[in-house]
This record gives sequence, C-alpha cells and structure tokens, in this order.
Amino acid sequence: MTTKLVSWNVNGIRAILNKGFLDFVKKENPDILCLQETKAHPDQVDKILDEYEHHFWNTAEKKGYSGTAVFSKIKPISVIYGDGPMSDKEGRVITLEFDEYYLINVYTPNAKRALERLDERQIWDKQFLRFIKELEDKKPVIVCGDLNVAHKEIDLARPKDNLNNAGFTIEERKGMDNYINHWLIDTFREFEKSPNNYTWWSYMFHAREKNIGWRIDYFLISKKLKLKLKDAFIRSEIMGSDHCPVGIILK
Repeated sequence: MTTKLVSWNVNGIRAILNKGFLDFVKKENPDILCLQETKAHPDQVDKILDEYEHHFWNTAEKKGYSGTAVFSKIKPISVIYGDGPMSDKEGRVITLEFDEYYLINVYTPNAKRALERLDERQIWDKQFLRFIKELEDKKPVIVCGDLNVAHKEIDLARPKDNLNNAGFTIEERKGMDNYINHWLIDTFREFEKSPNNYTWWSYMFHAREKNIGWRIDYFLISKKLKLKLKDAFIRSEIMGSDHCPVGIILK
C-alpha cells in the first residue's frame, strides 16, 4: 500500500479553478493535497473536491493574501494551525498528525525585493525549525510547500545573477541548511541529481517557456522515513500557476 502526497502553490485558488485545477487533481489523485497561497477563505471556495472527506484551511487576516489548505482522504489524529504569531496572522502553516508522521504544509514568507523582509525571514526560519524539532521529538515529520528558497546553485537557472536576491541569499540558504542538517531529507534529490528541474518561473520574459526557473517547492522528510520513500516528482508540465505541483509517494 502506498500514499501519494502532492503540494502546490496555486497563487490563488479561485483563479486556478478556471485553469484545469480540478482536472489535475482528478487525474493525479493524491491521497493528501497541500496548497499554498490560496488567497481565499473556505466559504468562498470550499464546495470543491468532495472526494476528499477532510478539508483544513488556515487563512490570512488580510483578505486575498497568503493562506494554506489541506485536503485529505485520510482522517488525521489532530490538526495544528500555525506555529507562532506570524503564521497565525498570515495563514502560513497547517500541521496534520497521522499515525506514522506529522505532515506540515507551509508557505514560507518571501524576503521581498530589496530584502526588506529578510530579518523577519531569518526569525521565521529559526522559529519554524524549533517547531519541526518539537514535533520530531514525538514522531517523524514531512514538511512540504513553498519554502521560498533555492537551496543550491543547481536549484535555479541563473545562480550568479541572483546571489543577493530574495530566495537565494546566504541567510536564506543557511536557513535551509539548518532544516537539512536536522534530520530532514530533500526527497527530490534522492532521485534526481541533474539541473534544470524547477518549480517556479517568473511571468515575465517568457521564463517558463525558456525554463528559466527556480526550485523553491519541496518535500522534506525525516531520515526515519527514508526507507518508506518510493518516489519524488515535479509536475512541471502542469500549468495554471507560476508554480507547479510537486509530490512524493510513500510505501
């Protein structure tokens, strides 16, 4: 028996509903679907995905901004919304506890242009790592979502041009190092070591058509789950958002 988990920054769930979203979900048929940047409240869109019995939303206080959601065919033991004041206000984290692991769906804050939010981002990374550690003390974890960082040079098309840009600063990459150094595995790199595998593309300059992209969407898992990892994938052909879906299959 296997479990398929899929994560996607949809950049507005109301918009993507008209861009093949439901067809993709039906065809991909994940057991658990994690969304980021939903930009909506459940009463606006929650009459969807009836095949998923369990729906969970964490919405931002600011309308039309941020937000996360999880749709699951498997009933969780418990649900945690947020991991601190920042995430509560911006709807950035939902954690579902299952028998064998915690699943954390996260939309990490962007450091923004001119790095105006980089200090907040570093605080976030430390706080989020502490949250992961606390859960890991109880059972293995799966972290998925838009982490808003390209970890290595291989994870973006033009690393030299982006050294001091949001998503590829030394500080953000160190934050990612800390996740990897504390029991977590970058699942995609367990199967694919080559470049040119991206999950986000700018809407400008035909970036997606030219595959000038960044890999900033991830599934990270506890090392304790490594033997259960059957596959990890990027669905770069799926359109509708500036991000594409990513996923894993667990035995």
